[in-house]
Amino acid sequence: MGAYALEGRTALVTGGSRGIGRAIARRLGRDGATVAVGYARDERAARDVVEGVRADGGRAFALRAELGRHGDAAALWEAFDAEIEAHSPGGGVDIIVNNAGIGRSSDLAGLTEEAFDEVFAVNVRAPFFIVRHGLERLRDGGRIINISSGVARLAMPEIIAYGATKGALDNFTLNLAKQLGPRGITVNSVAPGIVDTDVNAGWLRGNAEAEAYAASLAALGRVGQPEDIADIVAFLASDDARWVTGRTIDATGGAGL
Repeated sequence: MGAYALEGRTALVTGGSRGIGRAIARRLGRDGATVAVGYARDERAARDVVEGVRADGGRAFALRAELGRHGDAAALWEAFDAEIEAHSPGGGVDIIVNNAGIGRSSDLAGLTEEAFDEVFAVNVRAPFFIVRHGLERLRDGGRIINISSGVARLAMPEIIAYGATKGALDNFTLNLAKQLGPRGITVNSVAPGIVDTDVNAGWLRGNAEAEAYAASLAALGRVGQPEDIADIVAFLASDDARWVTGRTIDATGGAGL
């Protein structure tokens, strides 16, 4: 891909203020896209990402979007519509990255109905309705990229509801790819393994034993970095991936082989 492979395109990245989402926003911005950095609560973190994109020579703006309640997806797009003209005249969007998600859940015995509803609301319902409301704005030839997880194919009963949400997201990807193919829109999932982000910091960072264990799970022998995932997303967002759709791209470094 060229340095400005996404020049002239607009991307929405949910959960873009930290971790994998932050790396995705920074990478898409470096590739030339105008990036809407979605965030739930931490405005300062989102603005830091925007400033980082701009420091790299790109264009970005922060977009508050707390997901998980009825109507949130429609509200996100209303906020997007209100902002986009100032950053990308003509409006519309070319790339939707559904990255926002809840990474926690318990085993079956400890799972409450409230926790189940919450993880499905953010990890499944929000992407569904972000796409539903976004389709009228998404240009032909566009890209939808859903951030799934390696746990969708690996048995991990200790986070059973989380794994179920990611399996649902992969199925959503498959069906969307079939539906939107006639418009030249590709739809793919990216499934990370253990990645060194704030979500995993509590048990991973500064714990040599935990880091060695996490690294041992991957065939490539290390813990994933946010940029590892962002680079795959950038490929799927580019014209180089025009013939890839309906796929879940394993981004675990070869976990469980």
